Amino acid sequence: MKNQQILIDQLPSGKLSADNYRLEENEIGRPEAGEVLVKTEAFAIAAGSRAGLQGSASYAGAPTTGIVMGGTGVGIVVESTDAQFSEGDKVVCPTGWQRYSMQKARAVEKIPAERSSIHYLGPLGVNGLTAYFGLLEIGQPEAGETVMISAAAGSVGHLAGQIAKIKGCQVVGIAGQDHKCKLLTDQLGFDAAVNYKQADYRGALKELTPNGVDVYFDNTGGFVLGSALFRLNLNGRIVCCGVVSQYDTASPEPGPKGIPGLLVNKRIRMQGFLVFDFLEQYAAARAEISGWLDAGQLTSMVDEIRGIESAPAAFVDLLAGGNLGTRVVFLD
Repeated sequence: MKNQQILIDQLPSGKLSADNYRLEENEIGRPEAGEVLVKTEAFAIAAGSRAGLQGSASYAGAPTTGIVMGGTGVGIVVESTDAQFSEGDKVVCPTGWQRYSMQKARAVEKIPAERSSIHYLGPLGVNGLTAYFGLLEIGQPEAGETVMISAAAGSVGHLAGQIAKIKGCQVVGIAGQDHKCKLLTDQLGFDAAVNYKQADYRGALKELTPNGVDVYFDNTGGFVLGSALFRLNLNGRIVCCGVVSQYDTASPEPGPKGIPGLLVNKRIRMQGFLVFDFLEQYAAARAEISGWLDAGQLTSMVDEIRGIESAPAAFVDLLAGGNLGTRVVFLD
């Protein structure tokens, strides 16, 4: 059985290029004891994977070449030596960027038959759980408060903003293109959105948050974080989720002004987290998110890419802000 894999050919210095990867074909073996052979149907491309390539995501281990590019995917069990899984089961697991993957059974999770597999790359997967726990456990918004989200049309941001609306908050999104801002307000229910690239951005941000900001969900860091700091209210909360502005560069911009001064004066809490911190609460979170999906309260945006060979260029484009929602590569 032939496998196709996207390997890391060379680590990037500066901006990522599709040339940092190579496509290889090889034979896939049979599963040994406790293993599951999975055929990938689709995998997600995540901006945070870029941090792993430069070694700034310590939880991802040291970056290296000659290995399959990592990532979460969904697929079908082809063969299993573990009693938990049978041929044809829908599963989610760390497939990486490849057509087939050999998985330890403990790394594989069965997807309920009634659920869309693709939802496990979005609202019921890492992106949705990150939005859920980051907003509700770290940000702790209350009904009537103002929540602001950066990279608001991205894989995590578009879900975090909708969850804030479900919880009764005023929601302002920050994005880098006018059509993304329009999508946020017209289709996803955000109260307002602003393009951080517009000339009067800071003035627009002030106008759109007349009562200040109580919770800021930060996916970007850098300049956007700096602008948000000055809109935070007394006892405001900053959820540090990602720093996409810092990932794809050899010389990240310096940290924003106002730290720690504004944090002290306004008693602002600024906290980072990893979704894995809440592993034991996944089931309860998925139950609530599933309810929102079934009720039509939560919309999952999937940015579809076709063909495994398209993945490297799709990753480069994502880092340049080309995606809407979760970018997913479909293999067939």
